[in-house]
Amino acid sequence: MEKQNNIETTQKNIQTDSSSCSHFAALLFRMKYINRWSLMRNTESENIAEHSLEVAIIAHLLATIKNKYYNGNLDPNYVAVLAMFHDASEIITGDMPTPIKYFNPELNEAYKNVEKIANQKLLSMLPDDLKDTYRKILFHEGNEEWALVKAADKLAAYIKCIEEEKAGNKEFLKAKESIFNSIKEMNRPEVKHFMDLFMCSFSLTLDELDY
Repeated sequence: MEKQNNIETTQKNIQTDSSSCSHFAALLFRMKYINRWSLMRNTESENIAEHSLEVAIIAHLLATIKNKYYNGNLDPNYVAVLAMFHDASEIITGDMPTPIKYFNPELNEAYKNVEKIANQKLLSMLPDDLKDTYRKILFHEGNEEWALVKAADKLAAYIKCIEEEKAGNKEFLKAKESIFNSIKEMNRPEVKHFMDLFMCSFSLTLDELDY
């Protein structure tokens, strides 16, 4: 009975002591409320929590392929974690459609600055002892790991276009062509390897996957 009372007291203290409560994790869990592709008609909506998991899976594969076949020396687990958090700023900013984000260099640069401010706000919600770890995750531009995350982001978008086309939605045909061209322009061997090895399966039905 005394043990149960201690547990209830502890729970009550956790619930009422808001001064020591960090909102970092709770905000991250709201990624599922931010939908992507907002200017386009979707047969199935996609939120940034789903998207981030898919990008993390692809990024992990890209890092592994690079290490195995193209003399890479990356940590696939770190690359996957970067991918998990790559759109975290959109909890605050929302998802800006690509045509608007890249309308001109000035607007793109302004949006990057907004993303940095949003990530700084998220980082500020953590206790000081945890900030160093998550600073390396939220602020990362320029490193090779981040380049793989951006490639994985494009591949995930391309897969979304395939899935919409497979569902009979012609809304994504132009986007599919544009994204495919941007993937080719990357000229990254691990990306081409991924495309050759895995992409063919995304056009198949469940029965055709023969799992």
